[in-house]
Amino acid sequence: MNVLEAALSWTNAWTVGWARQDVELIVERQAEDGVHWSQPFRPPHRGRPGLREYLEDVFASEVEPTRARFAPPLVNGDQAAAEYWALCHYEDGPLIISGCTLLRFDEEGLVAESRDYSFVVPGEHPFPFDW
Repeated sequence: MNVLEAALSWTNAWTVGWARQDVELIVERQAEDGVHWSQPFRPPHRGRPGLREYLEDVFASEVEPTRARFAPPLVNGDQAAAEYWALCHYEDGPLIISGCTLLRFDEEGLVAESRDYSFVVPGEHPFPFDW
């Protein structure tokens, strides 16, 4: 397994899947028993069914397609970190989510564990980075 290729496949799935609200495109990158932590103080979303339920809930609250950008992943062993910047639109208005996801991949290049850490700011803010 090439971890950089797996991480790039994951960032691409999120970039395209988030914009299209394509739950299955994102869920395909998760191992059957993979664990996703959307927030550190909430219970994790377990397996593909848990991730699917989380994404369906999130996407249902979005009123326009989200535009997301990911930095090139940083890789170490079977792990990667991917920073992101997303403009989301909700009924209350737009939000910027700036964050980083820590990923651990299994032997097939699927996500065995992912943990999101993010900061949310209301409004639209210009993209500050060069990636």
